[in-house]
Amino acid sequence: MALNLSTCALVAQDSSLPKPTQANVAYGKHPNQVLDFYQAATEGPAPLLFFVHGGGWMNGDKGNPDFLKQALQAGMSVVSINYRLIPDAIAEKVDPPVKACLDDSARALQFVRSKASEWKIDPTRVGGCGGSAGGFTVLWLAFHPDLADPASADPIARQSTRLTCALGFVPQTSLDPQQMRDWIPNNDYGHHAFALPSMQAFIDQRAKLQPWIDRFSPYALATSDDPPVYLFYDSVPALGQAFKDPPHSANYGVGLAEKLKKVGVTYELNHTGATEVKHPDIFGFLVEYLKPVAGK
Repeated sequence: MALNLSTCALVAQDSSLPKPTQANVAYGKHPNQVLDFYQAATEGPAPLLFFVHGGGWMNGDKGNPDFLKQALQAGMSVVSINYRLIPDAIAEKVDPPVKACLDDSARALQFVRSKASEWKIDPTRVGGCGGSAGGFTVLWLAFHPDLADPASADPIARQSTRLTCALGFVPQTSLDPQQMRDWIPNNDYGHHAFALPSMQAFIDQRAKLQPWIDRFSPYALATSDDPPVYLFYDSVPALGQAFKDPPHSANYGVGLAEKLKKVGVTYELNHTGATEVKHPDIFGFLVEYLKPVAGK
């Protein structure tokens, strides 16, 4: 399958795509804390595809979510979110800046679940999907312990942040600078998440940042109770070797797959040259775990 370039924020909104049922719905006060909702034509509550755009947490937009037409035709509703980017977080003095990007994705998911009855969504069937940094974010949601606060006075905060499954296109899977360099020696990605000027500064400050690294990295968070994930890379892995496109290297997938196999998380790793992939038709992974029923 060819990557939808929206995963890397390189294309504008496709005018031929379905229009949102509700557009620019605010889930927070910042202008970027908005989402689009596309409602599937189903008789009962529909499963949901929750899409997070890529762009390195530096740019990108919720327009043109992956699998939009396929999902709606199959009976899945779709939500595509914007979120505060790292420049927004720096302006708001969020430390570390990437925390704003991840926290917003969790809040958006909780907001959507709070709308389950109104939007005819089944909150027990929610699949995450994203590319590059968006893929990282949905893996973070998939592996992070539930952020729901049952005692909160805020009804949105009481909603779950857990996913039924997650699909990442060329996702980064760690924010540990040493681990990334071990996997991909020429990697120069990740220091921006902490507003650091260089990869060397990131490595130098690794010990101080370790609690945040462990809190953010899908690799560090994965445990046996996590949902199934699908990792897709359009490259050939070579763990420990330099890469032409380090931020999107299949080595990220191989590195995470070793951890997932060890802890017992169901996963599929599809990359250039991969064989015996259960779902070569990637959308089939979402269908298996979200179990949509097309509308009448």
